[in-house]
Amino acid sequence: MQSISRILRMTFSGAIIALVVWLMGDVLMVVFAAVLCAVVLHGLSKILVRHLRLPYGWALSAVICGLIGSAVFLVWNSGPAMISEALRLQDALRQQETALRSTLQSTPTGQMILNYLPASLGGHQAGGGDTSSLASLGSRIAGSMTGILGSAFGTIGTLLVVLIAGLYFAMSPAVYANGFLRLVPVSKRPKVRDLLLRAGQTLWAWVAGQSLDMLVVGTLSGLGLWFIGVPLALALGVLAGLCNFIPYIGAIMGAVPALLLALSLGTRETIMVAVLYSVIQFLEGNVLTPVIQRHAVQMPPALTVLSQTLFGAILGFPGLIFASPLTAVLMATLDGLTPKLDEKDQI
Repeated sequence: MQSISRILRMTFSGAIIALVVWLMGDVLMVVFAAVLCAVVLHGLSKILVRHLRLPYGWALSAVICGLIGSAVFLVWNSGPAMISEALRLQDALRQQETALRSTLQSTPTGQMILNYLPASLGGHQAGGGDTSSLASLGSRIAGSMTGILGSAFGTIGTLLVVLIAGLYFAMSPAVYANGFLRLVPVSKRPKVRDLLLRAGQTLWAWVAGQSLDMLVVGTLSGLGLWFIGVPLALALGVLAGLCNFIPYIGAIMGAVPALLLALSLGTRETIMVAVLYSVIQFLEGNVLTPVIQRHAVQMPPALTVLSQTLFGAILGFPGLIFASPLTAVLMATLDGLTPKLDEKDQI
């Protein structure tokens, strides 16, 4: 009877958690984003505390001032150029989409392809009215790519909430952690405390590893595109690095604009760009990622892709963005809750 009662309690608890996630998914994503922001600030501050022997408050202030100063410096020196590059990229993608559609319409095979595409993608399938009144495919891609940071949470106000909440979390992490522990039964508090510490360490390791990965991919992409002669190589390199925050899927998102622009240069350049991104992803997956994971978080590729599908379906685009860190936290939690396998039990 005890086992049946325990199973029923666990099932009921799981159903309640699933219902809360389904009803409050957007709010939970904002909270998780704020926690991730706090982990970054806390981790950088701890580095200063460890190496410069600063009090934590002074270290956090130095980190915040450093980040704000870096942002102001970049905006002041590179902001106008980056905005200009982004606008040029958007215009170039619009022009390339128009040229691609004209090319398809001029051949029987192309017309057949357009007949199977929905109107929202520039095709002839019904479901959205006249294609001339719809946003072009290039505009849709460019808008989603260049505005990914500003629109990830829907509004700039939500992004400000994330930053402010993350700052408060980082200022007094113990206050919020201890407040959460007070909700836990006394007998379970040591275990939950260990899980919270483990989750924080895992998030920091994931952020550090992913930041290095994004930097390398963005740099290699920009240099490679510049060498090939693709216009707007700087903007495309930055875009490739930012999109790489989302493993695997982000690589495709970052490659599409570069391939569309390369089409305007010719078949040779298009093939070179495709080879460039393929080589970069091969090096990332087989050289860079294994090296990073030795010091960060080890996540099986299949689990990463499946988690992106799951969280994306449940929580939408924010779930897709944060699928990897969420999965890393869940893996760390399960690792702390479940016993290790003996060698004789392993497959």
